[in-house]
Amino acid sequence: MRKLIEFDDDTFDKLKQLGRDRMATLQELADEAFTDLLKKHGIPIDLKDALRKSARLQDAAKPSPAASQGARKRARKS
Repeated sequence: MRKLIEFDDDTFDKLKQLGRDRMATLQELADEAFTDLLKKHGIPIDLKDALRKSARLQDAAKPSPAASQGARKRARKS
């Protein structure tokens, strides 16, 4: 998908120079910037990243064995 983004002259000149220094295109710089922005806000950038995040959430939701043993001991005392 193509979208038009407008930069002021100074910013565009700096981006062009950064691209030359890193031997990267403006598109590559933009991809890197948007990927970093999505990561900063915890938004998965691809399917692999989304699956990892989902697995971490499921692992965090599972009670630990020690916690479930404590619950059983409390239940026996009642």
